[in-house]
Amino acid sequence: MLHEKGLLISAEGCDGSGKSSALERACARLKQEGYSFLLTREPGGNKISEKIRNIILDIDNKDEDIKTEALLYAASRRQLMAQQLFPLLDDNQIVITDRFVDSSLAYQGYGRDLGADEILKINMFAIDGRFPNWTLFFDLDPEEGLRRISSKRGEKMDRLDNEKLSFHQKVYDGYKELEKKYSSRYISIDASKSMDEVYLQTYKILKEKIDDFLAKVK
Repeated sequence: MLHEKGLLISAEGCDGSGKSSALERACARLKQEGYSFLLTREPGGNKISEKIRNIILDIDNKDEDIKTEALLYAASRRQLMAQQLFPLLDDNQIVITDRFVDSSLAYQGYGRDLGADEILKINMFAIDGRFPNWTLFFDLDPEEGLRRISSKRGEKMDRLDNEKLSFHQKVYDGYKELEKKYSSRYISIDASKSMDEVYLQTYKILKEKIDDFLAKVK
């Protein structure tokens, strides 16, 4: 279900899509223009969730079971929701999150072949069935995404970055399925364009959705 109060916007995309950079830049401009909202990320966003993030992405944790991985993501998400997102949204505030439940559906459901329905069940418990009002999907071919990661991060790639192209392709295909399934909230952004173009499109979409929300709550 969508939030009856507040505005929740998520940003999704494969690794290397430039999602985080565009989102941070767009949100910084919106803040300068006087908009008030929380920008957070997953996994992470608070002390406990960030500790879980470190476990998930630690390159030394090669023995991490894929179901453990899925449960850790859900646990991190729950902590963020309970500690920050629920109170803000219930107070009719605006939250923008870099990744949310669709990441688990794409990465663990499709990428790890655990099944999107099974991952959804885990996360419905974690998020109390509350989905984003809007999801910005940064659409980029996974091969190009990995090329970008390799050229920018080098040896600093995390555990998921180091997965084979076949894994990232399944994740991308999963996102495309989610885009169809949740077409009413998905907004696609062509992430193959220049960073300036991607940032500007991100900014315009966020501003439009926030302005629409603010007009309704006045």
